[in-house]
Amino acid sequence: MEATLTSTPTLKVGDKAPDFTLQDQTGKDITLSSYVGKKNVVLAFHPLAFTSVCDVQMPGYNKEQQTFNGLNAQVFAISVDSWPAHRIWAEQLGGIDYPMLADFWPHGEVAKRYGVLLESGVAARATFIIDMTGTIRYIELHEMGKVPDRNKVIEFLKSMS
Repeated sequence: MEATLTSTPTLKVGDKAPDFTLQDQTGKDITLSSYVGKKNVVLAFHPLAFTSVCDVQMPGYNKEQQTFNGLNAQVFAISVDSWPAHRIWAEQLGGIDYPMLADFWPHGEVAKRYGVLLESGVAARATFIIDMTGTIRYIELHEMGKVPDRNKVIEFLKSMS
């Protein structure tokens, strides 16, 4: 898979997170700014549903939901797939209890705003942690073929509390 970004990532730690509204796997609109003052947010950008690494990565976050809840953090998975594709994929994975967001139309617009849209039209595998003020506190780009270490995310969230 082509790993060239369509634009130079311009976001950095300390920047305000670009707001967005995307549909989750049930078709419900989720707006990032509605979490300001309420929860820290973990954005887990990933290339596509139904792919081998993503099939491991997404259930891993689901297994840690109690930990994320205890750290007052909300996980959002984001890919360019449609919300009906996310619904079917979540069911195939045995159920996913956090929002899987569809950056479907305009195609990859949120990934582009976060600087992680690849030339191939999918999002890079990347993690952003946004604090309760809406400020980006953590950014990590991951190798496409490797499952990100969610323990790094958990440890960083612990350091924020």
